[in-house]
Amino acid sequence: MGSTQAVPSVCHTQTQESYHMSTNSDENRRDFDEACGFLMRVGKAAHSYGSSGSRIESYLAHLAAALGYQGTFRVTPTEILYGFRKHSDSPQRLELEDLPPSGWNLNRLAALGELTAAVEAGLVSITEATQRLDDVAKVPDPWGTFLAAASFLVAGAGFATVIGGSVWDVMVGGILSLIAFFTMILIGRFGGPRAGAWLPFVVALVTGVLVAVARTIQPEINPIVSAVCAVIILVPGYAVSIGILELLTNRVVSGMANLMSGLLYLAKLIAGAWVGYALVTLVVPIPEVTAGQSVGILWLFIALVPMLAALCFAFQTPRRDVLATMVILGVAFVVLFLIEAVVPATAGVFLGTLLSAAVGVVLANLWNRRTGRPTSIMMAPLAMLLVSGSIGFRGLAAITAGQTALGVEQFIQMFIVAIAVGFGLLMGNTIVQPKDTL
Repeated sequence: MGSTQAVPSVCHTQTQESYHMSTNSDENRRDFDEACGFLMRVGKAAHSYGSSGSRIESYLAHLAAALGYQGTFRVTPTEILYGFRKHSDSPQRLELEDLPPSGWNLNRLAALGELTAAVEAGLVSITEATQRLDDVAKVPDPWGTFLAAASFLVAGAGFATVIGGSVWDVMVGGILSLIAFFTMILIGRFGGPRAGAWLPFVVALVTGVLVAVARTIQPEINPIVSAVCAVIILVPGYAVSIGILELLTNRVVSGMANLMSGLLYLAKLIAGAWVGYALVTLVVPIPEVTAGQSVGILWLFIALVPMLAALCFAFQTPRRDVLATMVILGVAFVVLFLIEAVVPATAGVFLGTLLSAAVGVVLANLWNRRTGRPTSIMMAPLAMLLVSGSIGFRGLAAITAGQTALGVEQFIQMFIVAIAVGFGLLMGNTIVQPKDTL
């Protein structure tokens, strides 16, 4: 009897062990699935708030390691490929997610970074963090509609002083920027699901019509300068510069996608402005351009501080980061201005852009290492300040106006500036390595 009693005891023990192993396996699988789902939502949110592809890739890999897993990620402007592993010997789980083109909201990007940092530090569970991602998407903009509209007006007028516009160009550029802002709001509200695709063309079309009408009243208005300044917040300088940077770092697919996306957006802007201007010329005779006098260097530096603040408002920079952003952008701009004043022609543009980008990145990375805040907060307005996109806009506009030699020169200069920005970013990141952030 003793031997017969021992058998069920052994079976019972084996059953308990099998049950616990099965339970632990199920829990590990659930934990892994939960972590994968969280990382995918973080990637999608970071993409929609404006973080660059390389930033998202490196940070997701860092965050996956902090959660105890391995991750490999590839990000383009329209999709993210996720690769997850429990450990180096386990099979890889692949997920591909199609995404719409991203916009900008640096305040929500910073809130997302704070949440993921809390997860990484073990202060917030993955379950709770996943639920709080919805709250991040609802974080209100730090700057209301009034300041956002004012930022367009100030940016439009300010950039007119940067590119040597006259008093009329400054006034018209500012007013039309404000009109462009409200046109964007109307398109977003009533444009339907395809509003984003048509937005640059329609906004530029309205701008072209109004520039032509304004020139029937005041011939000293430079149509190209006024049109560029009216849509300055929309010009894709950042996309073109990031595309060049990614090509330089051998991220060919994403780099070409960013570059072509930026050029396509630029083409929509110039096509809209040209069509709008041409429509008015069919109805009303437009006088020849009369050269106006540039507002001068003094007004450039008077407009600098309001223009830097306007960039922060337009990109929804978090309130706590505005002063640091303005200081870093201001230093980068002064470096650019001084080098271009000393070194003539194209060499001055390239060297000034290269060093100003490098200085801006070094300062941004030092600030990042001190505060842990995402460097994207600085990078987006820095690229806009260097305005490689606006140079390309002026080049295409000059070509359509029949000034082929000038247009080709300015269009080539856009790529020179974009390459200089790319090398400047590489140089700055080599001098001071940033923390892994969004």
